[in-house]
Amino acid sequence: MTKTRSTAPPRRERRKEDRPAEIVAAALQVFADKGFGAAKISDVAQLAGVSKATVFVYFPTKEDLFRAVARTVVSANFERLRTTEAAPAMPLASFVPLLLRQAATLGERRIGAIARMLIGESRTFPDLAKVWHDEVVAVMLGILTSTIARAQALGEARAGDPRLIAFSIFGPMMAGVLFREVFGDAAAELPDLEALARQHAEIVLAGLSTRADE
Repeated sequence: MTKTRSTAPPRRERRKEDRPAEIVAAALQVFADKGFGAAKISDVAQLAGVSKATVFVYFPTKEDLFRAVARTVVSANFERLRTTEAAPAMPLASFVPLLLRQAATLGERRIGAIARMLIGESRTFPDLAKVWHDEVVAVMLGILTSTIARAQALGEARAGDPRLIAFSIFGPMMAGVLFREVFGDAAAELPDLEALARQHAEIVLAGLSTRADE
């Protein structure tokens, strides 16, 4: 396997406060490329352009580093949604397309590779699945579930378990991300995630709307 060269700026040009983010970005790439078990802190250090000792200063264990990666995924992909969801004026008809458009970008950010890694390694490293659930999945589902529940209370959405509805909304997007990740090198016809997001949003909103009952 060809070693990935570090693209980090020379050390003298970098600020100390930037190091944790640079290390986490490198870790995301290493975990996605090699998996958790095979990943080494030295790989992360080399890619981040720091010493192995420097990585341990900020992240004492590989598990701590993985947790930081998970939290970065949330801040990079779902913080905007969390802020938007907190605004009472955001209707479900606007929120769902926004969420699915955001989900369509996950495949471009190595999140699909991390998800595939978890599927393959969660039995060997069960704590990883818990970290990813607590830091990423629970956050995403919580945002969507509360938005659906609010829409139901306002009479904008059909009755039903809002958490199960949230699963049904987000599930096809994760399936698309994983499909591209698994079959990307198999000459398969890969789904256009942006097109999937648009079409799925239309179908979901039509199905949830209470207007058809009027």
